[in-house]
Amino acid sequence: MYTIGQVSEMYDLPVSTLRYYDKEGLFPNIQRSSGIRKFSDKEIEALRVIECLKKSGLEIKDIKKFMQWSEMGSESYPQRKELFAKQKEAVETEINKLEKVLSMLKYKCWYYDQAIKDGTEDQIFAMLPDKLPKKIQEYYNHSHEAE
Repeated sequence: MYTIGQVSEMYDLPVSTLRYYDKEGLFPNIQRSSGIRKFSDKEIEALRVIECLKKSGLEIKDIKKFMQWSEMGSESYPQRKELFAKQKEAVETEINKLEKVLSMLKYKCWYYDQAIKDGTEDQIFAMLPDKLPKKIQEYYNHSHEAE
């Protein structure tokens, strides 16, 4: 069993956030001893799921719905699976967007390294749009793809 302070340190979350989660019913079976919350391994695992869902963009009200479904048992497996599939798709979409951003950043770092080295952008312009070094060409192409 862990205290709220220990859990706060373990997950780098403010104590107030953990209290809020509890107030919202995200730890429905949390034990209390003299009014002090005691986090079991079950609450720790719930917190991992809560944080995952939060980072995937899900709002607390929807996380609360998921936690309620979890309490229902096997009858809610389809709803829970659908929720995770939807969030997985959202995260994959965001990763794809960020990979495109990263490609532009890598291309521009190379671009300015070259411009600094050459003292001009003329040689770079001569290579555009399709005569860049192979890896840089990949970054350029990916960063310039239509959405």
